[in-house]
Amino acid sequence: QVQLVESGGGLVQAGGSLRLSCAASGLTFSDYAMGWFRPAPGKERDFVSAISWSSGRTLYADSVKGRFTISRDNAKNTAFLQMTSLEPEDTANYSCAAHRQRLSDIYRTEREYDYWGWGTQVTVSS
Repeated sequence: QVQLVESGGGLVQAGGSLRLSCAASGLTFSDYAMGWFRPAPGKERDFVSAISWSSGRTLYADSVKGRFTISRDNAKNTAFLQMTSLEPEDTANYSCAAHRQRLSDIYRTEREYDYWGWGTQVTVSS
């Protein structure tokens, strides 16, 4: 069974920082790009960030660029999202996701991802 398990969420004051982790099992981790998403009012989740299998490519939503940093440790089958300068608008349940990476493609859309975690809650107070 493929499992993605997030951790590291919590309650933080505006301007603070959190580091989210996503531990993967049941798949060959280095074959997959990893992404982070958060819920949105529309049909799809909002894209936050993604990283290629080798960490050579990263993508960020405009709303988090310069504040969040995505990384991964393939030896530990874990992806990370370092969140700084947090704002109340960042409050959400953050889910990690994985898709098999072919060639150099990594994606911003929910439909491209194959596996999902249940999420970890981030709450930012003002």
